[in-house]
Amino acid sequence: MTIDLLAGAESQTPWAEPAGYWTAMTDAVSGVSGPVAALNLAALRYNALDLVVRSGGVPIRVASKSVRVRKVLEATLAVPGYHGILAFTLPEALWLAEMHNDVVLGYPSVDRAALAALGGDEQAASRVTLMVDDIAQLDLIDAVAPPAGREELRVAIDADASWRAPGLGHIGVRRSPVRQPGEVANLARAITARAGFRLVGLMMYEAQIAGQGDATGSGDGAIRWMQRRSGQELLGRRAAIVGALRDIAPLEFVNGGGTGSLELTASDLAVTELTAGSGLLAGHLFDGYRAFDPAPAAAFALEVVRKPLPDIVTVLGGGWIASGPPVASRQPLPVWPAGLKTLRREGAGEVQTPLQGESARALRVGDRVWFRHSKSGELAERVDRYHLVDGDRVVGDAPTYRGEGKAFL
Repeated sequence: MTIDLLAGAESQTPWAEPAGYWTAMTDAVSGVSGPVAALNLAALRYNALDLVVRSGGVPIRVASKSVRVRKVLEATLAVPGYHGILAFTLPEALWLAEMHNDVVLGYPSVDRAALAALGGDEQAASRVTLMVDDIAQLDLIDAVAPPAGREELRVAIDADASWRAPGLGHIGVRRSPVRQPGEVANLARAITARAGFRLVGLMMYEAQIAGQGDATGSGDGAIRWMQRRSGQELLGRRAAIVGALRDIAPLEFVNGGGTGSLELTASDLAVTELTAGSGLLAGHLFDGYRAFDPAPAAAFALEVVRKPLPDIVTVLGGGWIASGPPVASRQPLPVWPAGLKTLRREGAGEVQTPLQGESARALRVGDRVWFRHSKSGELAERVDRYHLVDGDRVVGDAPTYRGEGKAFL
């Protein structure tokens, strides 16, 4: 089935009543055997439209790594307010560019076979934008596909958006080696001076704001202080970088932000588009923000296979850990029945996961426990499809990248 995120939009939020919401999800998949991943269409619709509201009229580029389901990407791009895809590998970008005409690669690529394919394909070269932050990346591309024998390649610069805090040092993720206006301008001049490349854009991803919740616990005050200071610094630096680049090349886009920073990044007049993806499926890592409250659109259910004790049940599987630091926030979160927790010494296991809590006493062998994954897109690497749920019924399915035989990263 085709997913339509504009049809049947309603103001109801059934997930606000967890008992009814998860019971309906359980009823919907009762006829499906084994571990099951489900996507609630009402919740997905709510999240997609809420992101548009939060963006304040600035177009949103969809981050494919946080989705990894083509049907969902296509449905989201059909909603006014969205345009283009931010891909995570070049083979994925080439695949998506067969049907989409605006695919920006979010990370540098040294995939030689894919670079050669891009250079030899006129349509792909017009639709895919490579990301660079170092002359060495251009050298590698030229070695694989010399400019005289390939299509002109579109490139964008990834400039570092982390904060260098006085007394604290680097705060944010380690991405680009260029961060100051002069450094970015020098790279831009080097790109425009080389045959076979066309500079079309700039990306600056403020992970310390977009990817860090500010309503998670006792450290919230420090996080909010950091984000205010970092946002103020970035506002001036990004404007200076964009000003310098516009004297060198006509930019088609200036990309920034993420699900967690849409309001802040949209307020930056230097930015022409935002990126979001995690807020669509809403992994539980994005629960701890003051600015928004996403609906739990994607979830997976595992079956109880034994009961070691009256207050402990063991489900088959569960060790679907998300990338990032090895901390509790990266574990899958059991959400229904309420009150279940993983055991401290076992966590989520490769083939079994014990869960403890008073609600375990009412569970029987064969019953299901619902979990939410930490990071939105990574659940798709564990299943071949999402079952699409409307109310208490499965109304279709949507294959993941894995279900389409694709394993990009």
